Amino acid sequence: MTLTFALDDPRATPLHVMESDALDAWCADQAPRVSAWVRASAFKAGLGSSLLIPDENGGVAMALAGYGDAKARARGRFHLAQVATGLPEGVYRLIGLPEDRLEEEALGWLLSAYTFDRYAEQKPAKARLVCPEGVNAARLETIAAGEALTRDLINTPAEDMGPDALEAATRDLAVAHGAHLSVTVGDELLEANFPLIHTVGRAAEKTPRLLDLRWGKEGPLLCLVGKGVCFDTGGLNLKPGSSMSLMKKDMGGAATMLGLARMIMGLGLPLRLRVLIPAVENAVAGNAFRPGDIFKSRKGLTVEINNTDAEGRLVLADALALGAEDAPDLMVSMATLTGAARVAVGPDLAPYFTDVEEDADALDRAARDVADPVWRLPFHAPYETMIEPGIADLDNAPKGGFAGAITAALFLRRFSGDVRYMHFDIYGWNPNAAPARPKGGVGMGARALLGALPEMLKL
Repeated sequence: MTLTFALDDPRATPLHVMESDALDAWCADQAPRVSAWVRASAFKAGLGSSLLIPDENGGVAMALAGYGDAKARARGRFHLAQVATGLPEGVYRLIGLPEDRLEEEALGWLLSAYTFDRYAEQKPAKARLVCPEGVNAARLETIAAGEALTRDLINTPAEDMGPDALEAATRDLAVAHGAHLSVTVGDELLEANFPLIHTVGRAAEKTPRLLDLRWGKEGPLLCLVGKGVCFDTGGLNLKPGSSMSLMKKDMGGAATMLGLARMIMGLGLPLRLRVLIPAVENAVAGNAFRPGDIFKSRKGLTVEINNTDAEGRLVLADALALGAEDAPDLMVSMATLTGAARVAVGPDLAPYFTDVEEDADALDRAARDVADPVWRLPFHAPYETMIEPGIADLDNAPKGGFAGAITAALFLRRFSGDVRYMHFDIYGWNPNAAPARPKGGVGMGARALLGALPEMLKL
């Protein structure tokens, strides 16, 4: 799907963005027939509302977009995306929107046209926008393309998005941007010392693999690690049906990292990029790994398996260990890792962990600037003992149910070495339709991270 702005067209319909308390003053400056039409239509400029105003010949002279008030806007984002879906087909030009809201609303307008139509015909919004003056159209189109890639990958069911299909999507991305992709598959994982990735994926018909994408020749090295569990049954600790229904999204970390990589490469950021994706299915078969098993990781740490449904941290552990061997300037993992994170902050916030205050500050600022909300959780060192079972170096599923997102993050940090490291525990799914964010797969934290990278890596 291509999400683009309309070409600049002098015939584009003027779309006046109107706060509720400014409507009366605006009407007072218009021709009597215009103000009469607005009054007769009972238009109040409520947030997300719209109104077409006819010309003397019955055509469209202009349109109004309700922008509500500050209190209403604080309860959401991408407000004009709702206007975009309510307007008829045509090309529109924004008038009156504050400069500091132009990028957010223009991007939201682009994303309002996203649909997932692989299996059934959909009806995207047909109102197109001329990119506002002063906004970098190519940049926003590239960001929208990365987000659309993430959504497409998450929305595709596991039958068509197994480890092999995730590899194919990654290869397509590499080819499109001149990147190099190497893949380690099946028993080659054992030979190459990725025992945990092999362990989790060995029971599935579609063989496990590690995808390793590299791009760029100069600049700081950024390593992105995404959890690619293409479907998670829970393994021998089988999930109930209600918990399994959305497990096609358990590769949401990988999908988000690929979307972010698409943005980075498309924008030509001056850095070296490495993307590592352990792509597996956590299946049930006679050779599935078992509760109580102990395995040695790539780093040499032993892990006791106390729940086969805590498999994401296992595959990430080997990938993080590999990434750390390259001594990147920054390593970031992204995963749909724990229900605890979802319970703590809900589906709209991307929880993240870092020990570097400057990185947290940069990310928080960028998140506010680009309307991609994040929330910092702590690498709380006193909880380290909770992931130490005694019989092995680490426990993949501490008992008790306390601080599940934090103990998972602490587990992953054990494999990041001395590298500057940040971890996101995302949900990757929008349960209810919202402006520019239809129900289904969604990127979380990627745009915030993209916005923070120049400061974090001194680009």
